[in-house]
Amino acid sequence: MKQRRFFSMLLVLLMSLAAFAQKTICKGVVSDSDGNLVIGASVIQKGTSNGSITDADGQFIISVDPNAVLVFSYIGYKTIEVPASSNMKVVLESDAAILNDVIVIGYGVQKKSVVTAAIAKVSSEDLLGKMPVRMDNALKGLAAGVNVTSSSGQPGAAPKIRIRGNGTINDSDPLYIVDGMPIEGGLDYVNPNDISSIEVLKDAASAAIYGSRGGNGVILVTTKKGKEGKTQISYNFSQGWQSAWRKRQVTGATDYAILQNEMYLNAGQAPKYADPYNLVDSNGQPIVGFGTNWQDLVFNDNAPVSNHDLSISGASEKVNYYLSLGFFKQDGIVGGNHNQSNYDRLTLRSNTNYTLFDLTKERNFLNKLNLTVNVSYARVNSTAISTNSEFGSILGSALYLAPLLAPTVTDPVAAQQLRDKFSSYTLISDANGNPYTIPGASGTYNEMNNPLAMMQIPATQNWSHKIVSNFSFELGIWDHLKYRFTYSPDISFWGNDGSVRSLYYLSGNSRQEHTSASSYKAQGWTWQLENVLSYDNTIGDHSFSVLLGQSALRSNDSDLSGSRWNLVNPDKPSINYATGDVVVDAKSGTAVVQYSVGGGPWTEHRLSSLFGRVSYNYAERYMLQASIRRDGSSRFGSNNKYGVFPSMSVGWNVINEPYLKSSLPKWLSNAKVRFSWGKNGNENIGDFRYTVNNAMGNNYLFGKSTTLYIGSKASGLANPNLKWEESEQTDLGIDFGFLNNALTFTVDYFIKKTNGMIIDLPIPGYVGESAPLANVGDMKNSGVEFELGYKWNVSDARFSVKGNASYLKNELTYLGNQSGYISFDGIQGIQGGSVSRGMNGQPFPYYYGYKTNGIFQTQDEVNAYQNKDGNLIQPDAHPGDVRFVDVDGNGKITPDDRTNIGNGTPKWTFGLNANADWKGFDLNIFLQGVTGVNVFDGTHRTDVFSGNFPTWMLGRWTGPGTSNKYPMLKLNDAVNWQISDLYVCDGSYLRLKNIQLGYTLPSVFTRKVFVERLRVYVMAENLITWTKYWGFDPEISSGGTSLGIDRGVYPQARTWTVGFNLTF
Repeated sequence: MKQRRFFSMLLVLLMSLAAFAQKTICKGVVSDSDGNLVIGASVIQKGTSNGSITDADGQFIISVDPNAVLVFSYIGYKTIEVPASSNMKVVLESDAAILNDVIVIGYGVQKKSVVTAAIAKVSSEDLLGKMPVRMDNALKGLAAGVNVTSSSGQPGAAPKIRIRGNGTINDSDPLYIVDGMPIEGGLDYVNPNDISSIEVLKDAASAAIYGSRGGNGVILVTTKKGKEGKTQISYNFSQGWQSAWRKRQVTGATDYAILQNEMYLNAGQAPKYADPYNLVDSNGQPIVGFGTNWQDLVFNDNAPVSNHDLSISGASEKVNYYLSLGFFKQDGIVGGNHNQSNYDRLTLRSNTNYTLFDLTKERNFLNKLNLTVNVSYARVNSTAISTNSEFGSILGSALYLAPLLAPTVTDPVAAQQLRDKFSSYTLISDANGNPYTIPGASGTYNEMNNPLAMMQIPATQNWSHKIVSNFSFELGIWDHLKYRFTYSPDISFWGNDGSVRSLYYLSGNSRQEHTSASSYKAQGWTWQLENVLSYDNTIGDHSFSVLLGQSALRSNDSDLSGSRWNLVNPDKPSINYATGDVVVDAKSGTAVVQYSVGGGPWTEHRLSSLFGRVSYNYAERYMLQASIRRDGSSRFGSNNKYGVFPSMSVGWNVINEPYLKSSLPKWLSNAKVRFSWGKNGNENIGDFRYTVNNAMGNNYLFGKSTTLYIGSKASGLANPNLKWEESEQTDLGIDFGFLNNALTFTVDYFIKKTNGMIIDLPIPGYVGESAPLANVGDMKNSGVEFELGYKWNVSDARFSVKGNASYLKNELTYLGNQSGYISFDGIQGIQGGSVSRGMNGQPFPYYYGYKTNGIFQTQDEVNAYQNKDGNLIQPDAHPGDVRFVDVDGNGKITPDDRTNIGNGTPKWTFGLNANADWKGFDLNIFLQGVTGVNVFDGTHRTDVFSGNFPTWMLGRWTGPGTSNKYPMLKLNDAVNWQISDLYVCDGSYLRLKNIQLGYTLPSVFTRKVFVERLRVYVMAENLITWTKYWGFDPEISSGGTSLGIDRGVYPQARTWTVGFNLTF
């Protein structure tokens, strides 16, 4: 008996040893996509309970069966399966990578594979290395179909964003939704570092869920949340130095004098300078070389910019939290060193989500309740200068002032004479007490002033405070059925404080007769309340969701302003510390009121909505989605208070078709066809535009005694039928994936028609009233959008490239006003009327002027330019004058010959984002540009007789054969320099927007000092710009309606930055 037991035990032992001998020892290391070691990751042999975890060095060792598969998982990372081997290097993808497969849509999310609408996503990874100041600038070059044009390089300046072109002649700005709350102003309140993703709803099918506000597209911004696991503390710091990437080429002293002499001689007058090669400045000092370089004096080289971001985040089963603090400060490259162009922003954010109870394992009704509380605060202080003006701005004046003018008057006798001449004023002086030169005292400069003196005038101090909150709870009513309630208030305070502290004199157009203090304060309150019921379920291969919702929004604002003359103490400017009163002239009896006050409530805006959406897909093969929204707005006329906005979209995942799988190539991993159609609206039409106000002053005589009665009447004709501008859009898209989606390609073709644009209704003149507004204009945009991405690895180096390009064709198809056209954007000192125009059958807007066909070289050429009757087309022309094109063919040059001479909206926009990672090093290169676009260079005014010249004027006509582009130079030449294509330049550019090189220190070293991750980097922004345009910057959107009109725009800066990212 004992022998049997012994042999049995021996047999079991031998079998165990044999089994152990068949086991394989497997070891390796686990890291994340950034190269950080993952500690405590679970490593389990698939199908068994055999497992291990990674140690403090991210390493593991496990004994597994032959041909085993290991399952790696960790909180916050995607679970993966990898065949076991001896020395493994396993990389876990973070939740961010998983989220790339999820697209945020209106009131929900969708898997990317079943999205049927045209939606562009920009993730937080796409924003790495970009460091935008504002969230709206973050989209530049990263999303097809989205044209982001910087208005200027002034710190904090808002860009102009157009989604699939200009949708209307009125407000074409898109709708911004931040964490579910519509934001109509103060978009810089969001710290870009807090952004998790940005989705752009480009077609009507995706934007129709926002109804009357989605006609120009919708931009959804989602801010960050915490990740499950231990608390993560991150601190990011950067310090940069900015300079102008280019200065405009203007003539130096000798060339200036030569051109001035020529200009006067050609006008029959005596030359101004006896010897252009031996000149003295306005102080009588000999000029050597260029003379005064006003641009060098104005630009603030190495202007500092700094950024600090601190965040604390984490999550557990009950709480998810993300807290952040940010501070950004930037001095402008023009006036920033004089507190004239400065910007600083303080931001605070708290995003928290609480699971109040979760009983999903115990019951299927009223089983889960989540509470979300998001609160953000932003405080912004800024000063600003005029960024694109011909009326004596700092930069504009720097372009026009002659190099013969000295910055200051240094001769004591001349300085005293200047003070005596303007004895009733206090002349602005430099640190040495020398008064700044007054240009108008020695030449004709019109509005141009000494820019150095302008920068000594105290700037108006702008400020704002903004608090945006989102309170919501989500209740699981039944299996798959949820109810969500959201209350979102947006509270804003903004204003400015200004003062005039001295009786300064810059020019006849810019002087002060009294000191003063002023203050402006405004406040706004917007709240949105929403109730949403959603049902999501999958039964076999059938997945469907239903969403029903109600929304109410109310917005009201008010303001208060005041000012007062005569400061008691100029060093302490205050309305209460001023003595301005009502002063009556004893002789004339005229009263002068030396103070002002104004303000009151603004028009209240209300919006009430009902909306719904149904989505269905079969095995992720066939997809269908339909939505509808009904909006009632206080801005609509009484006969059109409510609008209905439907949409539908369908999709077909070809790759999931069973009968095609065997015939499709293995390298094709995704193929989806999408089609969408929908209608949405533009509610940004202004308040009460459907009605009219009372107009006073309509007095009349009545009765035999002809007594004068004070009367009033309606200010115009009302239109109770006025409604929203309607946008109808059709989109056809194809999505491809190759090589297991390592290579992706998307193309969309769209047609977008805007109907019922609001314009003055044409009425007969005998009506005797101003025309009412009506929905009588139409516009069409069509285009193609491309996106291409590729990711690949070479050994342990990872690479990715993502590019996009968009083509746009815009046409104003119908303008229903009386004239048939609408004009915009005049420029002082350039003859010929408005620069840009909108007209039927043309792009909106386009540059409107004369076409030219070279320069008359001889009198014979003037005489040969005849019409069909043998008469001279330009009888008053001389050699050296411009040959204008007789566009209408009537045999003479008239204003009717003006036509389309260019367009400031680019036909093509594109961007390319490239990344590389290798052994802790990372490189990001981002290029962005446009082509098929023009710039109207309005910086040459012929009425500033003493002004400097651009260097291209050296190529003017001086005799036969010298130039066939620019005419002869003549004083007060209002004929050759009318608005024409002489001012129009190629505005295409390719810009190396960002390049960043970083290095992440090995965690084996940083963890010894309790640092989870430390990355250092250097970055350059706007490093190189390739363009044919000679101006400060080819990217122009500030001023007026049109893009691309350059009056001396404040350029974007070239910035060098160093920084680090620290995580504990």
